[in-house]
Amino acid sequence: MFTRTRTVAVAVALALAAVGLVGCGDDDSGDDAKTLKLWHYEGANSAMGIAWAKAIEQFKASHPGVEVVFEEKGFEQIRQSANMILNSKDAPDVMEYNKGNASAGLLSKQGLLTDLTAEADKRGWSKALSPGLATTAKYDERGVMGGKTWFGVPNYAEYVEVYYNKDLFAKYNVAVPTTFEQFTAALDTFRANGVTPLAMGGSEYPAHQLVYQLALTKADRSWVDDYQLYKNKVDFKGPQWTYGATTFADWVSKGYIDKSTNGLKAEDMGLTFIQGKAPIMVSGSWWYGRMVKEATGFQWGTFLFPGTKLHLGSAGNMWVVPAKAKAKKLAYDFIDITMQPEIQNLLGNSGGIPVAADPAAITDPKSKELIANFNTIASGDGIAFYPDWPAPGYYDVLVAGTQKLINGSATPAQMLDEIAKPWDEARANVGK
Repeated sequence: MFTRTRTVAVAVALALAAVGLVGCGDDDSGDDAKTLKLWHYEGANSAMGIAWAKAIEQFKASHPGVEVVFEEKGFEQIRQSANMILNSKDAPDVMEYNKGNASAGLLSKQGLLTDLTAEADKRGWSKALSPGLATTAKYDERGVMGGKTWFGVPNYAEYVEVYYNKDLFAKYNVAVPTTFEQFTAALDTFRANGVTPLAMGGSEYPAHQLVYQLALTKADRSWVDDYQLYKNKVDFKGPQWTYGATTFADWVSKGYIDKSTNGLKAEDMGLTFIQGKAPIMVSGSWWYGRMVKEATGFQWGTFLFPGTKLHLGSAGNMWVVPAKAKAKKLAYDFIDITMQPEIQNLLGNSGGIPVAADPAAITDPKSKELIANFNTIASGDGIAFYPDWPAPGYYDVLVAGTQKLINGSATPAQMLDEIAKPWDEARANVGK
């Protein structure tokens, strides 16, 4: 999906680099700018949306005479058009963007993002983020994360966990599982009582994230590094991916996942759980703030996916500054505000996972639970990133593959063949 635009982008990037216009970390362009153009795709009621709205207020107060033009974009809208938009005169000054090799890494390699290394050091962002969280903010010349150059600044963390409906668990006498065997037994109990256990969205990220989480139950850190950082070749017919795809397909056949969810989006999945129609939803901490505000018709809680020390997660999506931004200095100032204690504490008490908050300032009990679960993962070296990161366009490949598992149009082995090819090609093209 990137072929034509990528060729154009790379050619433009090389031409600009030749005259020193791309990726200058000390570029203070926009000193006299009177407009900050900002894009992000967080809902107004989400923890990030609440915190960033406050950050915009503070920015306006500290920059009199500067207009903030905020445009809320959809995740898919930015993901699908970023390389074209950022290579045009319509590029924003600062925007939220997905991290990983296939996202921010690809744009950094194309020369479409500003090098933020000097600003990260000068403003203390590099010290505020732990090495594990900084991994996805820094990229090498190949566009592979974990490099030395800062191309983004995440100001929150995220991970995937299990949301559960306490009322439905109590109704069917299901205990909170602490082992994988207990988890599947819980799924069996709900299905035996005519209840579809798992809320799901097959047309976006939830389905392939669950496949990856299942694969992680058979994986270790070296396997994650091979898959995410190309350290060694990954065998997609090995025990990890085979177990993930086979178990997911088995769960569909057993009715744990309804086939009708094949065409549903992540939002549909979330609403199914929020409305109390599903006992379990396996998804990200980005839902937490909405659950607090909207899932008020029943009691709910969370627990870490059982049977594994490895979980999907990372630093959150990042603030990036496009190479063609017209007000880079203002963009740096805004990013800096989002890293300040007041905004970080607000994010934490609104259901997010801050990276630079005062722990004593987090008073909300549910927020404390959310942050404690993440700390359990992080302290155990359990952050395994996300399955769509390694290859450009891989998100769409994984969505199509898991949709075929849901509708039965492909076997697990066939699906694994499909997702292996782009990964192999991406690894072969690293450095080219």
